[in-house]
Amino acid sequence: MRIGTDTTKYPRFAREGALWTLDRLAEIGLEGAFFRSPYDLSPTLDPGEIREVVEHARHLGLYVEVGIAKVNPFATPESPQIRALGDGDYLAGFAKLVRLVTEAGITELWTATANYQFTIRGMYACDRFRTDVDWSEQLKATATVLKRIKPVIADAGAHLNIETHEEISSFEVVRLVEEAGPDAFGITFDTANVVVRGENPVAAARRVAPYVRQSHLRDVALLRNGAGVGRFLVPIGRGCIDWDELLGILLKECPHATLSIEGDFPHAGRQETEMTLYLDDPIWRAAHPDLTDEELASVVALEGGHDEEALRAPLSEEQALDFITTSAAELRRRLTALGDSC
Repeated sequence: MRIGTDTTKYPRFAREGALWTLDRLAEIGLEGAFFRSPYDLSPTLDPGEIREVVEHARHLGLYVEVGIAKVNPFATPESPQIRALGDGDYLAGFAKLVRLVTEAGITELWTATANYQFTIRGMYACDRFRTDVDWSEQLKATATVLKRIKPVIADAGAHLNIETHEEISSFEVVRLVEEAGPDAFGITFDTANVVVRGENPVAAARRVAPYVRQSHLRDVALLRNGAGVGRFLVPIGRGCIDWDELLGILLKECPHATLSIEGDFPHAGRQETEMTLYLDDPIWRAAHPDLTDEELASVVALEGGHDEEALRAPLSEEQALDFITTSAAELRRRLTALGDSC
């Protein structure tokens, strides 16, 4: 399994750009890069610039994956540039981006169903709890979008891989992929996000593994806060996830999936990426009908054992880079012990 990283959290990526970042990833021994958007490859969506990035990655022996845009139509107004690209037609803009990156040779594409509102504190920062439109209606609308965009994905010979993002459960992602068709859709497995939905990452891995083509890997620490249990991001091996069990599942079920480490933002307070399991709120619990009490209890049992002050402290660029490099080293060590040559 090849190990890379999400470039969004790589120090200085936003300032230095894609080519510089690819060079840095090769220097530290990584094998691939996930870019959140085609605009990260070329701010003007210039086909020549995008091909240059892809060719440079290939020269360095790196895989390249890219995100396209959100597929929940209730979240798409937050991406006006996609609609503008389609002259007002969001799906036309989406299709243009798919064709642009697949013609450059990128065929593993990321998507998600919503955005987390970091400027809002509380349960309603997550679109799952919107009161103007039920989550079930958002899922139905998302399934319709997947059906409409499927011919473009299939014609391009690509897979659009839906992330286990903060707002959606692994159960729901699996249902979306099975309904839309695994021939054109897959899953990006984020090991930390499933915890926000009360899911044990190992149990979630068993559910999603048959459809996983990409991953965003990071460990988690859980601490009690005033509203429930807060989830914090920590390097792989320094949190509470059972990585031997989880990686064993992925090796067996999806050995060709890429492993992209998603670190934490440099210079931001760690509380910016803290997300809470509102265990005592009946609205929160009722919003997870697939989740068993036993699985939720197994997650709550992982709480504790970390220093709160350290978890909430801002990360320096050096610490953000260490998050990636130590995670990569830990992944390699564990994969080797499991019999994977990495």
